[in-house]
Amino acid sequence: MIDNAKIALIGLGYVGLPLAVEFGKKYPTVGFDINHQRIQELNSGKDHTLEVEDEELAAAKQLIFSSDVNDLAACNYYIVTVPTPINMHKQPDLTPLKKASETLGKVLSRGDIVIYESTVYPGATEEDCVPILEKVSGLVFNRDFFAGYSPERINPGDKEHRVTTILKVTSGSTEDVADKVDQLYRSVITAGTHKASSIKVAEAAKVIENTQRDVNIALINELALIFDRLDIDTEEVLLAAGTKWNFLPFRPGLVGGHCIGVDPYYLTHKAQAIGYNPEIILSGRRINDGMGEYVVSQLVKMMLTKRIHVQNADVLVMGLTFKENCPDLRNTRVVDIVDELQSYGVNVDVYDPWVKIDEAVEEYGIRPVEQPESGKYDAVILAVAHKQFKNMDISEVKMLTKQDAVIYDLKYIFPANQTDARL
Repeated sequence: MIDNAKIALIGLGYVGLPLAVEFGKKYPTVGFDINHQRIQELNSGKDHTLEVEDEELAAAKQLIFSSDVNDLAACNYYIVTVPTPINMHKQPDLTPLKKASETLGKVLSRGDIVIYESTVYPGATEEDCVPILEKVSGLVFNRDFFAGYSPERINPGDKEHRVTTILKVTSGSTEDVADKVDQLYRSVITAGTHKASSIKVAEAAKVIENTQRDVNIALINELALIFDRLDIDTEEVLLAAGTKWNFLPFRPGLVGGHCIGVDPYYLTHKAQAIGYNPEIILSGRRINDGMGEYVVSQLVKMMLTKRIHVQNADVLVMGLTFKENCPDLRNTRVVDIVDELQSYGVNVDVYDPWVKIDEAVEEYGIRPVEQPESGKYDAVILAVAHKQFKNMDISEVKMLTKQDAVIYDLKYIFPANQTDARL
């Protein structure tokens, strides 16, 4: 425990809320979000992201939720967990981070520590955020206030790897502050901490964690494209290769979400800013970003082979979230499939029991069906491996289709001999 610590969490999404709850069990904590509806929801004891159970919310006795900036003024540790997306040009969008920094600049006092958890490129904390804090607050960095960086490692929907059971990387703008930041997190993270030598090292560690996964998945996706042309089942190849002790168990598929499909662009942006053009990382991004288009092209070929008229065909896409058993729609690449199908003049129904219909409409202009119609569809794409879909029998899927329809299984939910194709 740190004496007299009063903590504020800025941003109460998938990252901020679980952390706020843990700190709220031990310290006076303010969970702050500019979304008034989100604050009302949390004050009612509910979390629509399903990251925190009702009982966990109730257990955080020292946690309050607020959208009033004045409620932050009494705090001395500020932890920023706002999103860091990319824009339409695939460049980092630091707008939420900068606005959060402006807000904190209004309440900063001498001795306060601001800790960033949002994914950024190396140097962003001290080069982009700190100057805003200084300008708004009128205080001097590393004299009047200090900074830290501790990258988030939340895995939405994962009930095994929770915020307290994932080892935490920490860092601070001075040696003393680094120790304080590390001590703060160690007081709630049972898995322990790793204190990085600098904020830049911690920032770089975060951004390469998901870049590494992205590149590995890109390799497997490229292999899937090759094996398809060789008429070899990719899953059978991967199972055979996986018998070797050090073969990594990656699988082909769509790469979306708020981390893997986004973080590499933060690193490549910084690399290009210093005059280096990253080849492997961007090549992997191109492969992964093109998988939706590839899936649809393969589906259309199979439909034509079965003499199914593509224009005005009815296709069901099962799953919209970026991963299974989770309501998170951020940067889902299933929308690439939907957009590409619509470019062929296809009528697309999307079904996802995890998604709030209004949220899908607001985010992507897609209105999921509440229940797919029996016997309606010329093709079905199994895009997300939700447990509801994995518990289905193939006969239940075929009940939704017309005779001789195409079933494309992206997630290996069914054996290869029960579907027409899989990635």
